[in-house]
This record gives sequence, C-alpha cells and structure tokens, in this order.
Amino acid sequence: MNNNEIKEKINDINNEDHIWLIYILIIFASWYSNSLERKYFIYNDTECKNRYRKIMILIFSTLLIVYIYFFMSSMKSINELKTSDSLKKKKLTELSAIGSLFILVSGIIYLYIAYMDEDIDVEIAFN
Repeated sequence: MNNNEIKEKINDINNEDHIWLIYILIIFASWYSNSLERKYFIYNDTECKNRYRKIMILIFSTLLIVYIYFFMSSMKSINELKTSDSLKKKKLTELSAIGSLFILVSGIIYLYIAYMDEDIDVEIAFN
C-alpha cells in the first residue's frame, strides 16, 4: 500500500468509528422505543404508540443512511480495483458490495414497514 491508500484506509476507519457511535445511539433509542411499545400494549396509550412509531421511523431512516454509505463505499472499492489485484481480492470486494446491497435493500424494507405499520402489528428490529 502506498501512503495515499493508507490515508484512505485510516479515513475509512475514522468514519466507521463515527458509525459505531450512531449504532450505540440507535441501541438506546431502540431500548426506549421498546418501553413505549410495552406501555402501548399494556395501557393502550396511543401517545406511546405514536412516539414509538416516530422513533422507529427515525431509527430506520438513520440506518438507511448508514447502509447507503456502506453500499457507496463498496461500490467505490469495486471501481478502484486494479487489473493487477488478485482474483481473491476482486471476488471478496464484489461479494462485499453484494452484501452491502442486500443490507441496503433490507433497510429500505424495514423503513417501509416502520412507516406503513400504523397499528404496530409487525415486530421489526434493528439487526
């Protein structure tokens, strides 16, 4: 690796550190939303239901942004492949992009469910 590639890798790691902080905030938001969901089902508190839905939409919107970032990063890695790169590196980079695409699609689906499930009939979880 040359100096530019090392700097790029370090920059990617720094961005991932920020994403880990976002994940931690999402975990706490999910924990809080579970308490709202529980109150809704126990006490039929519609205000808790509405707050729960808003938090779930916020969570999955945030996750979607993160998933878009990872997908775009994977696509960038594919575009930066060199003909001299090993077959193994090319294959793994392509598989990473496919995995990122699937995660992105799942994020879109979960956000759609969170938005459309006004009666919170479907259990969705940040994975």
